[in-house]
Amino acid sequence: MLSLLRKYGMDSDKMFGAGMASILFSVVSWAASRGLQGESLARADRWGIFIGEWAPTFFVLGVALRLEEQTRPDMPEQSARRHESDRAASGVGQ
Repeated sequence: MLSLLRKYGMDSDKMFGAGMASILFSVVSWAASRGLQGESLARADRWGIFIGEWAPTFFVLGVALRLEEQTRPDMPEQSARRHESDRAASGVGQ
């Protein structure tokens, strides 16, 4: 499954971003529901919880993809991009 995700251009950074977006969207959903009452409030609360539950899945897939990128760099374009970002983060070559 990880190889298929990588084949279609998904990488660990995108998964981590999706996890953060899920948390943000959950908070926004909760904030938007603060003025609701009754069944509408219950539905909004359930929706916010549902969205928030996606975050761990995205983070776990992000970690798995990061390990895949480091141990099996069989997709050169993504491996090169990961190597460049790692080098920039460590300050090597500046």
